[in-house]
Amino acid sequence: MRHLRRTGAAALLLAVAAPAGAGAQAWGSLELLGASMAPGERRELSFLSEPSFVGAFANTMVTVARGARPGPTLCLTAGIHGDELNGFEIAHRAHAQLDPAGLAGTLIAVPAVNAFGFRTGSRYLPDRRDLNRFFPGSARGSIASRLAGVVFEQVIRRCDALIDLHTGSFQRTNQPQIRTDLDEPRALALARSFGSGVVLHGRGPKGSLRRAALDAGIPAVIYEAGEPLRFEEEEIRRGVEGVANVMADLGMTTGRPTRREGVVFRSTRWLRAEQVGGVFLTERRPGERVRQGELLGTVTDPITHEREEIRAPADGQIIGMAVPQVVLVGYGLFHLGSQAAAARTDPQ
Repeated sequence: MRHLRRTGAAALLLAVAAPAGAGAQAWGSLELLGASMAPGERRELSFLSEPSFVGAFANTMVTVARGARPGPTLCLTAGIHGDELNGFEIAHRAHAQLDPAGLAGTLIAVPAVNAFGFRTGSRYLPDRRDLNRFFPGSARGSIASRLAGVVFEQVIRRCDALIDLHTGSFQRTNQPQIRTDLDEPRALALARSFGSGVVLHGRGPKGSLRRAALDAGIPAVIYEAGEPLRFEEEEIRRGVEGVANVMADLGMTTGRPTRREGVVFRSTRWLRAEQVGGVFLTERRPGERVRQGELLGTVTDPITHEREEIRAPADGQIIGMAVPQVVLVGYGLFHLGSQAAAARTDPQ
């Protein structure tokens, strides 16, 4: 895999930003969701202007900072899975710390796309559907399909670049990482610009926002960090830092990017409880490098006392894992990046 130096990544991001969104238009007021925002203005909007029964479940906040000077439109989404809290705070802080008077371009953030899930601690929508399997959505069908359609048509299509913020799921935690299609040059540049240290290759499952945005020609990445149902300060700070890096490379701010030396994994695998269900215990942490044969954790059946040892099948790095808990046979315990398929990245 070839390296992209900082100047190359920045140039590529700036080159693709101009044609699609607000940066290409004569700079003036931005019309969004029925509101008009003048250059240098910050606003908090919502998708629905009138209260309704359905709106109480589906409506959510959209924060907009319209820069005083022309530039690209960067979009942040978070809380597509309502129990993934770190992303909400990343989007909130990234927007709150901006001074629109010193901004070139526009930052649009939807901190809790699944507002119902965010309020109730649920990963899913009220109808138990996973919103991240319904993009780009439509005006017909389920609540998930309709909500996805509104978000995609009203916000995502205005983006010159998209950062979708997530955490691990179902009592799992992730090492801070960026995921995108590394065969897409603009998406690769965006991933490198963020500077998380770990980059995974993948376009995303059908119906995911990342994949729908890439299919629409919008460079998109997801940032995964930490575990659900809690706010984790270190992962939040790193996410805010990554957003600031992207904005600096896009020429939206004058900040100096801060990046970490990292690695790209094009091959990953899950290690599962194959023989025993019961109590899963481990002392491992995300980000640790492991050697083939090393003990990662154990699963013990509290009735039969049968014990299964989970060992590394090859050299690699723990990029995600389950926290200690009760598990059934087949449950994913460790997500390993293959060291053999890794490529070093230089901090840009």
